[in-house]
Amino acid sequence: MYNNSVNSIRERCVMLGRYLVEHRSTVRAAANEFGISKSTVHKDVTQILRGVDVDLYCKVKEILDLNKSERHLRGGEATRKKYVKNES
Repeated sequence: MYNNSVNSIRERCVMLGRYLVEHRSTVRAAANEFGISKSTVHKDVTQILRGVDVDLYCKVKEILDLNKSERHLRGGEATRKKYVKNES
């Protein structure tokens, strides 16, 4: 979907960062939306974006930190739904 020139990688990082901030999204959701791997999204927004757009990087970091702090809650909810479904 994307060519790997330096400019296109930078553009992809900014697009991913904007998507994460605008949608308050998870890395997994962004990866699904853009058709790329979670690893690529994570690397783009945590490593490359820092050198491209520091302000956007800071906003994305806030979202990622929030997602990390809520991760155990989402996992627990998924497990609860799994067992509720199996009981029916």
